Amino acid sequence: MQKLDLPKEIKGILSFDFDGTLLDPTTNPQLDPLFFEVIDELREQGWIWGINTGRSQMQTVAGFNEGVFPVLPDFMVARERELYTPGDYGRWKPITEWNKRSEKDHKKMFKKSKRLLKEIRSYVEESTNARWVSEEGDPAGVVATSHEEMDEIIAHIDERKSKVEMMGYLRNTIYMRFSHKDYHKGSSLAEITRRCDLDSSQVFAIGDGHNDIDMLHKDYAGMIACPANSSQEVKQHVEGQGGYLCKQPASLGVVEALRHFFD
Repeated sequence: MQKLDLPKEIKGILSFDFDGTLLDPTTNPQLDPLFFEVIDELREQGWIWGINTGRSQMQTVAGFNEGVFPVLPDFMVARERELYTPGDYGRWKPITEWNKRSEKDHKKMFKKSKRLLKEIRSYVEESTNARWVSEEGDPAGVVATSHEEMDEIIAHIDERKSKVEMMGYLRNTIYMRFSHKDYHKGSSLAEITRRCDLDSSQVFAIGDGHNDIDMLHKDYAGMIACPANSSQEVKQHVEGQGGYLCKQPASLGVVEALRHFFD
């Protein structure tokens, strides 16, 4: 995969969710090659593009192989909050200032939330069939057995999370992890926009899941869309924001949305 030089003048930013939006494991290929043809055209006009995902940095790089990427994106948002740019020899360089601030704020949030998280964990393990999960960097999360069960767990959390002002969470279907409320796909995209000396009117964003809703907002992107396979909640949100609802699913929907906004 080739790393491309940035355009001499960056005119805008294209932000893409990964799983379900670009990658569709039910199709072959998982990502339609037509996507890269459109990206090439827009990049010649000064638009840079990146992946904005809940995957870890290593999982995202593995996804580039799954999607048969011929070139590397210009930026990566991993775990909804970690920022990277492509380096030499396939390496990814962290945007250190942002990433360290995020890590520090998350440690502070988890410390202040210790008692509340213990209460929520007891509820999850004693009153649901869901599984409490913990891993390095993300010490508290939940995997539910169904969308309906996750809805109930989220409702329980929403009633209590105001006890800790910094507490937030990021949900993707039956998966959820706790996070600092100020760090999500939208705020990460805003930081990329700031570093490019642009504003939200010069940003396009598309996604299909709950954790995309933060970036599918006029505060962060002047052009927003969702593919046809998006959850109903995402479709309603995008429609409420005056965004574009694609008729095609996944990467074909992405191409459709790009043509809608950039025809």
